[in-house]
Amino acid sequence: MRKSGLSAAWVAVAMCAASSAMAGPSTDRQPLVSHAPARPGPAMPVRPHVTFSNEIVRLLQANCQGCHHDGGIAPFPLVTYEDAYAQRTKIQIVTTTRRMPPFKADASCATFEGDPRLSDADVRAFDWWALSGAPEGDRSLLPAPLSFDDGWALGTPDVQLEMPQPFQPDFSAGDVYRCFRLPTGLDAQRTLSAVEVTPGNRTMVHHVLLFADTSDASSALDGKDGQPGYPCFGGPGFSAVSPLGAWVPGFRNSLLPDGIGIDLPKGAPVVMQVHYSARTGGVAPDRTRVGLHFTRVPVQKRLLTLPLVNQTFRLPAGQSAIPVTASYGPVPYAITLWRIAPHMHLLGRSMSISVAPLGNGPPLCLARVPDWDFRWQGFYAYKTPLKVPMFGTLALQATYDNSADNPNNPNVPPKDVRWGEATSDEMCLCYLSFTLDAENLTGASGLPATAPSSFDAFWERAWTASKPGPER
Repeated sequence: MRKSGLSAAWVAVAMCAASSAMAGPSTDRQPLVSHAPARPGPAMPVRPHVTFSNEIVRLLQANCQGCHHDGGIAPFPLVTYEDAYAQRTKIQIVTTTRRMPPFKADASCATFEGDPRLSDADVRAFDWWALSGAPEGDRSLLPAPLSFDDGWALGTPDVQLEMPQPFQPDFSAGDVYRCFRLPTGLDAQRTLSAVEVTPGNRTMVHHVLLFADTSDASSALDGKDGQPGYPCFGGPGFSAVSPLGAWVPGFRNSLLPDGIGIDLPKGAPVVMQVHYSARTGGVAPDRTRVGLHFTRVPVQKRLLTLPLVNQTFRLPAGQSAIPVTASYGPVPYAITLWRIAPHMHLLGRSMSISVAPLGNGPPLCLARVPDWDFRWQGFYAYKTPLKVPMFGTLALQATYDNSADNPNNPNVPPKDVRWGEATSDEMCLCYLSFTLDAENLTGASGLPATAPSSFDAFWERAWTASKPGPER
């Protein structure tokens, strides 16, 4: 049966990064005991009895095991009691400091699907468990183990695309970003309900971005260095693209709601950008696959993507907290926003996207990433799609750090940086995926049908005339 609903946000629950030597599980280890004070004083808080079998394993399943399982992208599994006991101190450190699980979008701005962040009660549970000696508890309380299927989660795709030959990354210079051109063989335009990714080697594949190459620009780049695909960092290496989707470890794919679809133009190849991580220490050939799922019912609305972008900025060498802005509007239609994808490179520090309604009303926050990390980015899907009123103006505010104090600065010493695809370049971009409330391609609900061409002028302006902020 085909599932309905939106794709989950890119959720990346991956590598813990704390240090401590770990001992193996011990059957005679006793829980630490809290002794009463020797003289009268405030009552000590009672620590609940938290065990792996009853509480901890359920938190790991819900928030961590998508990456932390055998064959996953994380450097160690967290599936069994032995797994968790060996990493108990790391777990305590990274959860109490909220370094893990990673999710960069600010929940006070908007709520997104697939947010793995722990509640305060969950953090206390991990802390108490570690402080109490990490007890196993009653094994009869264990839930059924999760299944980590490498196959297609949504059933057999209508079209399966595969890298022409396996690719083995060279990690001598760190992580590898590689694009692969995947011809579809479609002789007519089709509408997609979902795009699915099956990584060939989950121990190396950190994330995958998918684009429709509407101008076939990738054909001139493919294989130029004698290997499958071509190197790419910030994007697919060309501008005439239409974002299709993404994958990260722990990602739970689903189909778009009936009546909504993503256009895939006739003959347009799919370009797959793969981020290979050097952090797990292993290297092997990878042959990642892509599955295209077509819509099954008439499409009433297209899922469109608007780029809110500034391509004219300059980031002066040595400066920090450099502001860059972009805006577009007023948008001449009421829209429903389904997902959003902020994007910067290694100098990015924060990004906030909002929409200001016509008049003097307060702006609506669409997304905020206060602590940008290039490794943890993606499409965030709203739990409840946002209604954006007609004539609203979209605005983006970003900050960058191009100083020598930025440990992620790829340029030593720092140099002036502008827009570009390379690691040493930068981007200021946010993709917004939405439907037009007025679009009605099938005449559903008794309303007059609208032709796609009714919105073409707006669509072209959205891609070519997004107002950049002033160059600094």
